[in-house]
Amino acid sequence: MKIDEELVRAEVEAASDRYEAALLGNDLDTLDASFWQDARVLRVSAKDELLGIENIRRFRAGRVPTDAARDYLSRLITCFGDHTAVVNITFLRKSDSRVGRQSQTWVRIDDSWRIVSAHISFRESE
Repeated sequence: MKIDEELVRAEVEAASDRYEAALLGNDLDTLDASFWQDARVLRVSAKDELLGIENIRRFRAGRVPTDAARDYLSRLITCFGDHTAVVNITFLRKSDSRVGRQSQTWVRIDDSWRIVSAHISFRESE
């Protein structure tokens, strides 16, 4: 298995960039399209555990768009073969200065990269 093949990594990086722009711009269609359209897709945070695309859609529709503003501190992308990648992001949330961590598992499904599992958490104040 090839790890971090250059073309695959570029594709995942572009998909991650699209997702990030959609998140900051509250582009619900692009956010929705970034996730696996399945009842088994998972998004977990400190506040909730959303199982299934319908639950994720409801969450997105009810989210206050201004709470997503953030700056990247780091992003690590690791690709495993041609169909699986893990993206780990560390960010600083602007609304309350918390350092956040986001991990996403991306899988190529029908020639498009989709998030099949996402986890968001925040570092406790020190």
